[in-house]
Amino acid sequence: MAIIKEFKEFAMRGNVVDLAVGVIIGAAFGKIVTSLVADVIMPPIGFITGGVDFADKKIVLKEADPAHKILENAIHYGNFINAIIQFLIVAFCIFMMVKAINSLKKEEEPAPAVDPEPTKEEILLTEIRDLLAKKA
Repeated sequence: MAIIKEFKEFAMRGNVVDLAVGVIIGAAFGKIVTSLVADVIMPPIGFITGGVDFADKKIVLKEADPAHKILENAIHYGNFINAIIQFLIVAFCIFMMVKAINSLKKEEEPAPAVDPEPTKEEILLTEIRDLLAKKA
């Protein structure tokens, strides 16, 4: 029973719940970015590069042979280029969001400087000074 209680405390911590929400939002955001890259950004890049569609770019290592039921073996470097572009867009968006959130945070005022407590030696010297001042 102690393990179940400990697991419940772990699962209900704020950080774990925040992380779960972040993963869910991240997955949805990933779909948006995938669509943005595939449907909005890559077509103009393909147009600029002369109709090149990066998703179709590949290096064929072994041709397909339907007669012998051999599948094509290829390195799809175009998909890799698309993934890099998607990553850069996501990273830039997250950077801009964090920057915006940080600018909204109110800067904390520095705590007023508190004089340090006098040491025992300083207290003793102060008492000696005061006694000498009374005698004089």
